[in-house]
Amino acid sequence: MFTFLNLIFMVMAGVMVLGFIAVSAMFLIWWERKVSAHIQNRYGPMRVGWHGALQSVADVIKLLLKEDIRPTKADAWVWWLAPFFAVVPSVMAFVVIPFSKELIPRDLNIGVLYIMAITSVCVIGIFMAGWGSNNKYSLLGGMRAAAQIISYELPLILSMITVVMVANSLSMQKIVEAQSRCWFIFHPNLALAGLIYIIAATAEVNRTPFDIPEAESELVAGFHTEYSGMKFAMFFLGEYTNVFIVSAIATTLFLGGWKGPLLPPIAWFLIKTYGIITFLMWVRWTFPRLRVDQLMGFAWKFLTPVSFLNLAIVGLLLLK
Repeated sequence: MFTFLNLIFMVMAGVMVLGFIAVSAMFLIWWERKVSAHIQNRYGPMRVGWHGALQSVADVIKLLLKEDIRPTKADAWVWWLAPFFAVVPSVMAFVVIPFSKELIPRDLNIGVLYIMAITSVCVIGIFMAGWGSNNKYSLLGGMRAAAQIISYELPLILSMITVVMVANSLSMQKIVEAQSRCWFIFHPNLALAGLIYIIAATAEVNRTPFDIPEAESELVAGFHTEYSGMKFAMFFLGEYTNVFIVSAIATTLFLGGWKGPLLPPIAWFLIKTYGIITFLMWVRWTFPRLRVDQLMGFAWKFLTPVSFLNLAIVGLLLLK
């Protein structure tokens, strides 16, 4: 039965999630600058705080003070709502992320299905931004994003279904418990599913080498070309929140979630998650951007067939 205490708990959980998202996004922006700098043999931010640690705080203040400019011929409501559709689904995904055995907002028995459904909504915000801006570069970026995300969702979901079949549950916590003896990443078929997941997830969050929707050399800044101030910042907040979400899901599905020796469960979860994020950053600053035809061909001609084949093999092995 819904009570006032339930409401208080939900509000407190929401405030904690929003606070974590804000701090995590600022840390990841700083961390990516440092990772990219060291890969390119330079220092990165050094002036504001220790090794530029407060640079992200300065950026937030700067964006808060910037003027919010809307193009004259933009579709006002679509243009205005787009950043919220890009961020809110990412925040809602935190509902089923298990940071530890006790630290999870809601352990839904359909957690994986909920993740699949809610994260699919982000593409609507991206397309709204491209369409509502009344800018041909933004529109092309939005259309590219929609095509890319829909294409790579199929192998992403198939790799998640493979884990669900082995764990025999859609609950994120039960999937973690199913890895008590051995992480799924050490099973050959699930290791392949994990690799497919990471590749597809990289495309889902528009990270290099799959950042076609934001190709600067072709589309200026892509779907968010016409945004400034905090609306521009919200797209970046959504991007880094999505990066954390896909990494947290990978940790839960393939790396044993919060399980590990000596350290507290939440420490293990965060170490694994931020380790995956660092790997994604390394990939971004190492490999070149794919062409549109290469990107789409890789999804439909290679990744999707391999995902179906792997799913069929796992299904046959489970029947024995």
